[in-house]
Amino acid sequence: MTFAIIKERKNPPDRRVVFSPSKLTEAKAQFPDAIFKVEASDIRVFPDVEYKEMGFEVTNDVSDCDVFIGVKEVPIDALVPDKKYFFFSHTIKKQPYNRKLLQAILEKNIELYDHETIVNEKGFRLIGFGRYAGIVGTYNGFRTWGLKYNLWELPKAGTLTNQEELVQQLKTLKLPNIKILLTGSGKVANGSQEMLEAMEIKQVSVEDYLNKTFTEPVYCKIDVLDYNKRRDGQVIDNFDFFNHPEAYQSDFMRFAKETDFYIAGHFYGDGAPFLYTRDDVKSNDFKIAVVADISCDVDGPVATTLRASTIANPIYGYDPQTESETDYISPGAIAVMAVDNLPCELPKDASEGFGEMFLQHVIPAFFNNDKDGVLQRAKITENGKLTQRFSYLQDYVNGKH
Repeated sequence: MTFAIIKERKNPPDRRVVFSPSKLTEAKAQFPDAIFKVEASDIRVFPDVEYKEMGFEVTNDVSDCDVFIGVKEVPIDALVPDKKYFFFSHTIKKQPYNRKLLQAILEKNIELYDHETIVNEKGFRLIGFGRYAGIVGTYNGFRTWGLKYNLWELPKAGTLTNQEELVQQLKTLKLPNIKILLTGSGKVANGSQEMLEAMEIKQVSVEDYLNKTFTEPVYCKIDVLDYNKRRDGQVIDNFDFFNHPEAYQSDFMRFAKETDFYIAGHFYGDGAPFLYTRDDVKSNDFKIAVVADISCDVDGPVATTLRASTIANPIYGYDPQTESETDYISPGAIAVMAVDNLPCELPKDASEGFGEMFLQHVIPAFFNNDKDGVLQRAKITENGKLTQRFSYLQDYVNGKH
């Protein structure tokens, strides 16, 4: 089996890669029958020479390989027919802008595996960049606070080498006695919490957060049953919320009354209540001044997120009264950081971590007859058709969605 680590061709350029030179060396040691080739790239965070020094062939032509492994969407004209591909295709939610990509994959008889569809038997994702989104998003949130209130001016995350350098920058800050709210319980929220813990910010309970004042900055991490409540008053469990979101309504405003800085690290499922609406933001009780929306569901559950922002221009303002964008330093404006490709700002760490997960969960499946069903569950297309698991995409492919 021959694997190609392919060049990223999407614009703006993405410097991440699935396997760093050191992680690829580990893969080769674990699976000596595997052949790994690296497609030459002038943008990858790890230079070609580092792969060569580890003994890997670096070439402009990887068309003889069986499995192509990348990060972002592969342009249609770069797809090689009759191969297996791994990348984030952004098609499984029927994204209109990638319909032609999925059509081309089917026409070219490509077996597509999306990193998002690599899940265990319970449906939980096995690999992703979520932790690094949480790390960078939290750093960017504190950077936003400093710029909004002219308190400090942190360098952009992308100019720093790794997470440790981000932490060192944050440790220099003298924070006011603000209350910080973090939503979520997965990799994104845990990555965010890593940064808050590294800054030695005190974590407090929901009860204390809502009812006490503090003489130091504090944070509270909350999950779905903290900020949603059943309409009938019952308290059941998270699974009930996931299975019956229509039975719930938001209870987020009790937190918005007490929060200065909000970090959105949750996963939002279709049909769930919005955390807060545009009308909520108009309320005199709504105290949040800075939002780091790492989840970045545009015009959705976090009403202040009007659009995704960019690494080049990560911050914009939300005017509660006009419900429109404004200068984030304007009086009364809520500063919003909603970059949707945050791990790109920490390409080295993100690549190392992603490769570790890919080596643990995916590569073995090629050599153990896919005994855990990882490849079978993740496969979107086969023999020019959608697999049964992803047959719901047929109307999208046909252009009827």
